[in-house]
Amino acid sequence: MTDREGITDKELAVNFDERLPFRSKLAFGLSQGSINLLQVIALGSAITFYYNIKLGLSEEWISLAWLLFAFWNALNDPLFGILQESIDTDIGRRIPVLRYGAPFYVITFLICWFPFMGSTQIALFWNLLLVLFLFDSMFTMVGLVITALPAEMCITQEARSNLALYNVILGSLGGLIGIVLPLILLTDEATTELNPFFQPVMVLVAIISGIVLFFSSYALTENEYARTEEPLPFIASMIQTVKNREFLVFEGMNFFREMGFTVVIGSMIYFVQYVVNLQGIMASIPLFAVFFLMLSFSFLADRRVKQQGLKQVYIIGLLLTSIGLIFLGISGSWLIAAILSLMVVGIGLAPVTLIWSPLLADVIDNDEILTGKRRETTYAGMNALITKPAISIANALFLLVISGFGFDNTQSVQSESAILGIQVAYTMIPAIGFIIGAVVMWRWYRLDGKEWIAKKVELGKIHLQKEGEYIKHLQREGKISKVYQKLYRESQEES
Repeated sequence: MTDREGITDKELAVNFDERLPFRSKLAFGLSQGSINLLQVIALGSAITFYYNIKLGLSEEWISLAWLLFAFWNALNDPLFGILQESIDTDIGRRIPVLRYGAPFYVITFLICWFPFMGSTQIALFWNLLLVLFLFDSMFTMVGLVITALPAEMCITQEARSNLALYNVILGSLGGLIGIVLPLILLTDEATTELNPFFQPVMVLVAIISGIVLFFSSYALTENEYARTEEPLPFIASMIQTVKNREFLVFEGMNFFREMGFTVVIGSMIYFVQYVVNLQGIMASIPLFAVFFLMLSFSFLADRRVKQQGLKQVYIIGLLLTSIGLIFLGISGSWLIAAILSLMVVGIGLAPVTLIWSPLLADVIDNDEILTGKRRETTYAGMNALITKPAISIANALFLLVISGFGFDNTQSVQSESAILGIQVAYTMIPAIGFIIGAVVMWRWYRLDGKEWIAKKVELGKIHLQKEGEYIKHLQREGKISKVYQKLYRESQEES
C-alpha cells in the first residue's frame, strides 16, 4: 500500500515501534475511560451544577473559584510533567504513576461530593476551591501518562489514529457515563434537593474506575530506552518546548478547542434541563445523540486520515462542529431540531476527539528531531499550562453570561431571558472557539505532507538505533529477555 505522498507504509511503519497487541490497546482505552469517567463528573458535567443548584453556591462565587483554580490548574501540569521525565523504576517512567496513583485519584474524587467546611457561601466557596485543587492534582498525575503514552507506543499517523480509536470508543464511553449519571441524578425540575442516590453512586463509580485503572496498567507499554536519556533541567526543558514553533501553533488552536469542548460537554446539563426541558433519564437523549454519532463516525475519520492526513480531517471536524452548534442556537427549545443539530455536532466531534492526541504526538516527534530526546509528559504538561486555563475561563464565562441574562440558581423554573442566555452561552461560545481553532490550524500548522512524512521515516530509524543501544545496555547488565531480543531482530529484518 502506498502513502498519499508516495512514501510506502512499510518505509514509515517501523515494525518494532508498531507492535501493539490487542491487550495493550484495550488497556489504553480502559485506562482512558476510567480517567475520563471521574474527570468528566468532577471537572466537567457535575461539580458546577452540584455546587450551584444543589448546594446553593452563587454563580459569582463559583466563577471566582474556577478563575483562582486556573492558576494552579495551569502550573501543576508542566511541573508534574517535567518531574515525571526523571522517574526511573524497574517498571518504567509512566506505568508506576498510573498504577499507584489510581487509589489517590479515587480518594480525591470522593471528597468532591461530601462538603466538610459548612453550608455558608464562603464555606462552600473554600470547599469547592480545595477539592478542585486536590482532585486536579491527581488527575494531572495520571492524565499526563495517558496523554504521553500514544507518542511512545507507536510513531506513524495511521497507527496512532488506530490507537486513538480505542481512546475515543472506551474513553468516550467513560465520558458518556460521566455525563449521563449527573443528568439522571441531578436534574429535577420539581426540586433543588439532592437525590439520595447521588453520593452512593459516586462512591461506586469511583471504586470501579480505580480498580480498572490499576489493573489496566499491567498491560500497557512504554519506550524503555527513553529511561536512559538524561532529562533536560526544568527551566531548559520549558525553554526548549516553547522554541518548538509547531507546539505554539498547536496550542493556539487547542486553547480555543478546549474552551469549546468544555462548554459543549460540561454545560449540557444546563441546556437540556432549562432550554429543551428534559429531566431524569430523558435528559440523556441529546447526549446519546452526540456520543452515538461521535463514536460511529470515528471509524470513518480514521479511514480518512489515511487518505487526507491528520490536519485536513481535523479542520473539517472543527468546522462541522461549529455548524451544528450554530443551528442548535437557532433551533431554540424545539426538541427535534435541537437533537438533529446535536447529531451534526456529534459527527464533527468524531475527528476532533480522534485526532487531537495524534496531532500532539506529531508535535512531540518534532521536538525529538530538534532536541534528540523523548519528552512526552513535558509536552503534556506544557500543553496543560496553556490550555487548562481555557477550562476555567469557559466555565466562568458560561456562568457569567447566563447570570447576566437573569439566571437564578434558587429557582427550578427560569425566566425566558435566562433560558435565552443559556442557549446563547451554550452554542455561541464553543462555535466561535472551534472556528478560531480551525483557522489557526489551516493557516499556520506545518506538520503535514511529504516533507513531514519523510522526517518521520528518519525518526523511525533513529528509534530503532536507540532500541538497539538500549538492548545492548540490558545485555551487559544481564537483564535482556529472549522474547525481547527476538522481537527486536524481527523488527530489524522486516524494516
